[in-house]
Formats: sequence, C-alpha cells, structure tokens
Amino acid sequence: MRKLVGFFIVVLSFLEPVVAQEISYKTIENINYYPKALQQSDTYLASQARLDIYYPEDKKDVPVIIWFHGGGLTGGSKEIPQALKNKGYCIVGVGYRLSPKVKASVCIEDATAAIAWTFKNIEAYNGDSKNIFVSGHSAGGYLALMSIMDKSRLAKYDINANDVAGLIPFSGHTITHFTIRAERGIPGEQPIVDAYAPLYFVRNDAPPTLLITGDRELEMLGRYEENAYFYRMMKVAGQQHIKQYEMQGYGHNMTHPAYPLLLSFVAENSVKSEQ
Repeated sequence: MRKLVGFFIVVLSFLEPVVAQEISYKTIENINYYPKALQQSDTYLASQARLDIYYPEDKKDVPVIIWFHGGGLTGGSKEIPQALKNKGYCIVGVGYRLSPKVKASVCIEDATAAIAWTFKNIEAYNGDSKNIFVSGHSAGGYLALMSIMDKSRLAKYDINANDVAGLIPFSGHTITHFTIRAERGIPGEQPIVDAYAPLYFVRNDAPPTLLITGDRELEMLGRYEENAYFYRMMKVAGQQHIKQYEMQGYGHNMTHPAYPLLLSFVAENSVKSEQ
C-alpha cells in the first residue's frame, strides 16, 4: 500500500459528486476559536488564533475536514485548499501562533483548541460533529498528529480524541518537530522521540489513519522513513485502520496528488447519518 500508480491518481481526481456543482457554498472568515477573555489579554493570540470555514449553505450534516497549513511552525497562514472546495464538504482552515513569537509547543495547543471549537460549533455551519477529519501538510500534518495521538490534549476540552472520524497527515513529522528541537539546540538531523513526538503515543485505538508522504528519495529529512516507522509501530500496537502512501516522483511538496486520496478517505470513512 506504500506505492501509488499514476493512473490511480487520475481516476480519483474524477471521483467528485455530480451534485457538487449544484451546491451553493459560503465562506466565513476570521472566527476566533479562543474565549474572548484570552483574546483581550493576548493581542497576538487574537490575531493568529482564527479560522475560516467554507461550507455548503443548503446541505446539512456534511463531513468536515480541518486543515492545518504548513510552514515549519514558523510561517504560513490559514488556508482552505482549492482542491477541497466544491466537494460537498465543510472545510475549516486553521491559523495558529508561530515560533519564535511563541514556543513551538504553543502551536499544538492552538491546533487542539481549534479542533475542540470545531466539535462544539460546526453544526452551526452545517457540519457533522460525528464526521470530523483532521489533516494538514508538513507542520500542519504534525499538528494534526499531535492533537489526536496525545489524547490528553483534547481531553482538556472534554472531548475524546477517538471521536475524530479520521486522521490524514501529509508529510507530517512523527518524531519531535525540528523547530522544537531547534529551540533546544538540537540539529534537524538528530531525531528525538519524546512527548512532542506522535511516535511517543502509538496506540491501537486511534482513529482511522492515512499517512501520505512524498518519494523517500525526494522528501525532507527522512520524512518518508519517519512515517513508515510510525506506520509499523502502530501496526505492532494493534492498530488495524492505518495505511501509508508514498507519492513517487514527488518531494515534500506532494499535496497535489495527495488531495484525491484525502477526499477518497473521507468518503470511505464518513459515518452515515441515521436520519
């Protein structure tokens, strides 16, 4: 399951709901996901800890994709990828505070807070809280992994991380993020696995997971091998619902061929409404 045939990408790119073109979508921008008291006490938090929501206006209880942008935890901004639009889903693009203005670990706190906000508020935007998928690229993939694999983070918001319908990191670190290591004076070539590494939290009851990376020979800092080890240790721990894909011929910027896989995964793993 680690290698992908080009034909498969082409086929998946055409697997779009026929009704998608008939749906009207709306975008709401710059929603703060922390309480007002925190926003008032921290201007940087107030400016960065915001999210955008893109959702169908006339269709309720649709699956939700939370998307975390990349940028090494030091750059980038919230985004709603064009490839995820017009597919019948609710897309949440999350912004978060960045290093060095804050410690990189704060990025994980923000990501978790945004997921918790989504669970508690997404129905007002026609999203289904029982079908929330968490994804992102690079640093965003790392944030997706950390927020869900470390169950204690969402537990602070009285949310069970296993209620997430699926976890789909694109080229995410599974060891401790290199920006967190850099804060400690540890070079990017020296791997560390501690409480800031998704690998530290391997477990057999995690949500269904799809790991996607670029080509092992073209990826950044052994990112393919990190994910391969995470995949293997999850399998050893007893997790059955996990797959890994390697986008051969693509480097770290492998989002274009990965989006169809994300959309297919959401379609396959969405829980159908009982209504």
